[in-house]
Amino acid sequence: NGLDARTPLAELTGTITPSALHYVSSHGNNPPDIDPREHRLTVYGMVDRPLVFTLDELMRLPSVSRTHFIECIANAPRPEEKTLEEMHGMIACSEWTGVPLSVLLDEVGVKSGGDWVLSEGAEATKLGASMPMGKAMDDVLGAYGQNGEAIRPHNGFPLRLVVPGFQGKYHVKWLQRIKVVDRPYMTYWEKRSYSKRAASRRTGPDRMANSHEAGQGAYFMEQGPKSVITYPSGEQRLPGRGYYTIIGLAWSGSGSVRRVEVSMDGGRTWNDAKLQEPVKRIALTRFTIPWTWNGNETVLQSRCTDDKGQVQPTQAEFANFWGSSGAPHGNGIQPWKVTNDGTVLNVV
Repeated sequence: NGLDARTPLAELTGTITPSALHYVSSHGNNPPDIDPREHRLTVYGMVDRPLVFTLDELMRLPSVSRTHFIECIANAPRPEEKTLEEMHGMIACSEWTGVPLSVLLDEVGVKSGGDWVLSEGAEATKLGASMPMGKAMDDVLGAYGQNGEAIRPHNGFPLRLVVPGFQGKYHVKWLQRIKVVDRPYMTYWEKRSYSKRAASRRTGPDRMANSHEAGQGAYFMEQGPKSVITYPSGEQRLPGRGYYTIIGLAWSGSGSVRRVEVSMDGGRTWNDAKLQEPVKRIALTRFTIPWTWNGNETVLQSRCTDDKGQVQPTQAEFANFWGSSGAPHGNGIQPWKVTNDGTVLNVV
């Protein structure tokens, strides 16, 4: 899609993605042309006092700033892809500023039985998603700021949801409606692209993205632990044998990264990498490890363990868990082959 864009992970430093380089997954939409003075957020449904907020009113409410990543459900490597950007570029990490959704829900008063929240954007296709009330009251933001400025149009100006740790589809852009409901509702895009009709095969629940069975399908929400080596990575080339620093990024939708291990020999042995401080909750964490390359062909890979003890699965474990259903979160271990001439190749 000509409207889509990926984050150039291999070219970035640190852990914050510049707003202009945040990935875009557009579903064919151009950003709606919204006058922030005219924009309204309606909070209604199973509430005591339905309310309509202007952006100015939202910005007068208590606010917080938190650093979180957002990752598309489709951020998974494919055999035909070659570069880090192609394979893993649908993720970005920003400092988001906005109103906790719990503040708005407390303002309207949630009625008994209002156990879910349905959100909707203002774009032509009206993308929306359902989330449990427990999550909505926990750490979700109605964000109007990104990295110290107003959110850019492609990222949801003037208002978007930030749902830490949940798949990108829950972070509804151009937010205009929040409806409190009694159950999850299957929106068009959720039914078309984001659900699995068969019951989830939870053979290894501590190693995969968490799901919630609902109605006709399974809702996949929280994203499991993941890491990827950003240098050296696909299509890069090492100039010759000698000393290098392997660099990468790790993250988990369940909390903080606790440990990253790196293998320089195709998974036979693993060594602990150094995590760049501070390690933040549900945010990108940079890791490094020294490596002396002897000039022989080898395979580099990394695996992440989060503070819940969940471990990033191998590609084989990932495929076995999801079967042929179509995986919603590609967090299998990424192998990079370093050839004798220093060229780095995707070997998924």
